[in-house]
Amino acid sequence: MSTHNRRDSFNEINITPLTDIFLVLLIIMMVIAPLLDQQGLNLMIPTEHEAQKQEDEPKIITVNVSEKGEYSLNGESVEGENLLTLLEETYKEQKDGLLIKADEESTHGAVVKVMDAAQQIGIQNISVLEN
Repeated sequence: MSTHNRRDSFNEINITPLTDIFLVLLIIMMVIAPLLDQQGLNLMIPTEHEAQKQEDEPKIITVNVSEKGEYSLNGESVEGENLLTLLEETYKEQKDGLLIKADEESTHGAVVKVMDAAQQIGIQNISVLEN
């Protein structure tokens, strides 16, 4: 009769520890969710009128990065040391943002150098395009 009593004691499953774990995970997610929302990117899709206006008057700075790490700013060759000052001067006139056209074989360091220079100047709209 003692074996029969043991089987009866294991018929019910205690789900209290499982419920506690789910509640803790729920609380953690509720605390983290608002923080994740603030770090998103602001994307705006231009209307057709704005797109045509932008084509007529391009105010985006274009920096090409070659496979050898050479830079050209709006089609003109630029030395790496002068990149920051020339980018700053150009940004005074063209304030819509920065487009970095990187060659497939260019290094990440060369692209990051342009991004760092843009961040120092205060350019917030940066796009990277692979050629």
